[in-house]
Amino acid sequence: MASSDLESRAKEAFIDDHFELAVDLYSQAIAVNPKSAELFADRAQANIKLSNFTEAVADANKAIELDPSMAKAYLRKGMACLKLEEYQTAKAALELGASILPGDSRFTKLIKECEERIAEEEGEVVNSATVVDKAVASSKAAEPDTVVSSQATSLSHSKPKYRHEFYQKPEEVVVTIFAKGVPSKNVTVDYGEQILSVTIEKPGEEVYSFQPRLFGKIIPEKCRHEVLSTKVEIRLSKAEPVQWTSLEYNRDNVAVQRINVPSGHRPAYPSSKAKTKDWDKLEAQVKKEEKDEKLDGDAALNKFFRDIYKDADEDARRAMMKSFVESNGTVLSTNWKEVGTKKVEGSPPDGMELKKWEY
Repeated sequence: MASSDLESRAKEAFIDDHFELAVDLYSQAIAVNPKSAELFADRAQANIKLSNFTEAVADANKAIELDPSMAKAYLRKGMACLKLEEYQTAKAALELGASILPGDSRFTKLIKECEERIAEEEGEVVNSATVVDKAVASSKAAEPDTVVSSQATSLSHSKPKYRHEFYQKPEEVVVTIFAKGVPSKNVTVDYGEQILSVTIEKPGEEVYSFQPRLFGKIIPEKCRHEVLSTKVEIRLSKAEPVQWTSLEYNRDNVAVQRINVPSGHRPAYPSSKAKTKDWDKLEAQVKKEEKDEKLDGDAALNKFFRDIYKDADEDARRAMMKSFVESNGTVLSTNWKEVGTKKVEGSPPDGMELKKWEY
């Protein structure tokens, strides 16, 4: 398929909130036309919608490399860096974009947000230093040197040296430790069956150690980490597709919500020659997802389709795209052997007329 056709399909998927499909289609278009800055900038936007901020920054950087005059590439780099808490980098990118599109309110608003966040960070550093200095001075006036040392140590341990947070997907948990300017050689990450061990050593500073017993078991050989300029990002591969209610194990967290993952062959969707399926079971599964996630109607069904597409193999994805596009959205099949050798005709519901959209 030509790059322009893939780009059109990707834009349609993005408009319909099918962001994972959009990323996949943009990737295929980029494989055909790797010199298109427009494709990289648009894939960056889809990655932002999926909270893939690191990937979005990489796409925006590539778009800028190919076309330094593309304002929206700077905008998307700035948006992604803001989410990654890389405020200085975000501000620099947004200011470059604003110089290309002067007066654009989007740049003005985001630059202001960057400045506020930078000021907050600088204020936290100053305030923290002031508190420690005052406490040490007060202790020196009232107590011997040993008391001063104890007081300063107590203040320094009042909160963790580095802030951390986590989010999760059905198959993995992503832990972020916000440690800026740490060389990768100073970071050690080890994985156990249900243990994460992170050690950060910086010359002249106290060693940072983070060793939680995790909520659930992981697969150590599939786990990985990356040291970035502002943080350490750790990806933990879940041993079971369960919902973690917290990062660390707690005896009170006994209720585990298992995430539904289709077993065996992936379900095929109806096509003009679909095999007999247990549609009652499939409908019950969709309704359960709607209930669990408080979605209804098309929103729940669309989410189910996105989940199937995300977990499908390459042939199944090709079949889904080909059947959906060629049938104008009336047929969706995962069987490439069935739809790959012929054009899929539209099959509208009874009482409805098939309409072809013009672009």
